[in-house]
Amino acid sequence: MKFIESLKNVWKIEELRNRIIVTLGLLLVYRFGAQVVLPGIDAAQLGGLQQGTDSGILSILNMFTGGAFANASVFALGIMPYISASIVVQLMGIAIPYLQKLQKEGASGQKKINQITRWLTIAICLLQAPGYLASLTPMFGIPESAFLLGQGPLFYFSSITILVTGCIFAMWLGEKITDKGIGNGISLLIMVGIIATLPQAFLQNAATRLEGGGNGGLMMVLIEFVIWFVIILASIMLVMGVRKIAVQYARRTASGGYEKSAMAGSRQYIPLKLNASGVMPIIFAQALMFVPSLIGQSALLKETATGTWMATNYSDMFGFWYNVTFALLIIVFTYFYTAITVPTNKMADDLKRSGGFIPGIRPGSETSEYLDRIMSQITLPGSIFLALIAVFPAFIVKLMGVQQGWALFFGGTSLLIMVGVAIDTMQQINSYLLNRHYDGLMKTGKNRKASA
Repeated sequence: MKFIESLKNVWKIEELRNRIIVTLGLLLVYRFGAQVVLPGIDAAQLGGLQQGTDSGILSILNMFTGGAFANASVFALGIMPYISASIVVQLMGIAIPYLQKLQKEGASGQKKINQITRWLTIAICLLQAPGYLASLTPMFGIPESAFLLGQGPLFYFSSITILVTGCIFAMWLGEKITDKGIGNGISLLIMVGIIATLPQAFLQNAATRLEGGGNGGLMMVLIEFVIWFVIILASIMLVMGVRKIAVQYARRTASGGYEKSAMAGSRQYIPLKLNASGVMPIIFAQALMFVPSLIGQSALLKETATGTWMATNYSDMFGFWYNVTFALLIIVFTYFYTAITVPTNKMADDLKRSGGFIPGIRPGSETSEYLDRIMSQITLPGSIFLALIAVFPAFIVKLMGVQQGWALFFGGTSLLIMVGVAIDTMQQINSYLLNRHYDGLMKTGKNRKASA
């Protein structure tokens, strides 16, 4: 088989082989750390925490940390504080001139932005760590006897220090994977955490189906697996979908001028992604979905019919009104995030400076307006498709009775992250193979002979 042959070729390239080994080794260290419980906590008495993260919104957070959140692990905060800090810095770059200046300075500016992100990550950890520790007993019902040394200042100081250090260490692992390994390290840490909870979720759902005769049995398990496979294919289409804008580049002539005939210039394309914002709209929308429930439980509306309705309907992440609001927010944030991350003005300016133009469109402002109009047109179906994938777990729970833990893998952030990271990593491996004149993992055909 071509795929098996390609895997053998991967192992033949020494640099690629070493990078894969480094990546797997660092990921193994991260997974090992997710099982190490904070000092002073009895791991045998964490049943309440693990049950509290089996369903609902906390199950998503536990999934992103690879189960470390439910284990009260040294990596309980996971890599999410760093992701939050990166988002904040990216959004601040729109309004703060200093960050805008750094973004234009190239590698040196990016180095300073990374340093700012790291310090902001520490600040976020210092806010999240005490909240996590304080919620262990009242929210999750962990008994006082689980804290072997009590919950005094010494416990809080040591645990906060360890949680912050664990997040920074996870961030360091991600950066080392990016530098010395293969793929984007931070994304791989999140993906591995998500995949770590997949087998247990699948087996629990399958066991429920196979118990008794009224749960569908093996046939329903197979149907769910087929639906999951189709959703993965749809997610791949969303991640890979692009609109190609034809570009004509003028050729410099011997006299120093430019020859702009279609025959003389080289024809290329600008690929505009159908979903240029990735999973960020889902993350933004998910963060805001806490707000209606909190408003309904506030002192002002707690005793009113409106407050009760909001608290009830927006506490169920698989409910009707929750998902309708969730889908609308995703569509809005898709337009918002695409507008701030796809610089059509800069694309038009770069195209003009390089002697390129879109046939039939004048360089400069008209090109920028044209690209902006095309992005608006393709973002609408992309945002609707993204919203449908995000809310599909609710459909699968309500219509087919799938367990909530397994349903989360039928769409939403977890599935899109797995698909996106897997495609990105395969593309990097593919580039190594093609540079060494081997067939890539993502393309079939005869091996190209190495040049002399």
